[in-house]
Amino acid sequence: MGLPLGEACLTLVVVPTASYRSFHARVRRREALSPTFTRVTLEGPELADFGGVCLDQRAKVVMPLPEGVGFAHFPRGDDWYGQWRGLPEGQRNPFRTITVRDVRPEQCEVDIDIALHGDLGPLSRWASTCAANDEVVLIGPDARVAESSVDGIEWRPGPATQVLLAGDETAVPAIASILERSNPELLGDAYLEVPLAEDRLPLPNPTGIRVHWVVRGDRPHGEALVEAVTGSAVPPEVTSEDVLWEVQAGRGGRFAWVAGEAAAVRAIRRHLVANGWDRQHVAFMGYWRSGHSEA
Repeated sequence: MGLPLGEACLTLVVVPTASYRSFHARVRRREALSPTFTRVTLEGPELADFGGVCLDQRAKVVMPLPEGVGFAHFPRGDDWYGQWRGLPEGQRNPFRTITVRDVRPEQCEVDIDIALHGDLGPLSRWASTCAANDEVVLIGPDARVAESSVDGIEWRPGPATQVLLAGDETAVPAIASILERSNPELLGDAYLEVPLAEDRLPLPNPTGIRVHWVVRGDRPHGEALVEAVTGSAVPPEVTSEDVLWEVQAGRGGRFAWVAGEAAAVRAIRRHLVANGWDRQHVAFMGYWRSGHSEA
């Protein structure tokens, strides 16, 4: 059953041993934000201890196995991933990495916004069909552990006053959260590539940040974003040897945060460095790679 509105949530008394852990929860509601974006609100007593300050906070959504199996085999210990890998393939719950859109510990709720892409992956399928009271597991920061406040967060502009953000629809929830919670005195630009014009969401943002919605339409994924930021529409090829994730902390002046499809992210990062950006002021994250699924 879901928690009645207004009912106080109960905090479990558990001695934390790791900054990240599993939180068993249920779906409270599912809301379509646009043709592409769906918001799923999770609830449950354990979420009273879900930490983080949002921004681009990473977490993992673990989805139930079919045919009534649910989470019967999913490990709960600190070494959940190692134990999960040791399970037979048919007993491994699928999971995907997401960014947290909002956390309300006093209500034991967490919002996650998900970019749907049809029936091409387990997260999109789950977000399209989940219903109130469906069980789910969220792997994320434990608020009772001090280190959890920085784990999984790459938006670290430091004293920078000028910023650049760029990402495709997989990065839109993170960019939205960053803009909502950042220093209102920041200046710069945010570029967001989305499939459709109807996917342009209302974004509260610092007055000095110009938001540019880039509608992809029928163009290849990432091409429109790269063109909007760099003036060139051709991202480089990405090989298995390429670095796809490198984060830095801002040290003053300006700071760039780029996330999304790996080839597009690398193209934007390469352009910035070639045009005078200190590479140590550019955080780039290949959230996904065309033709590959998350391991």
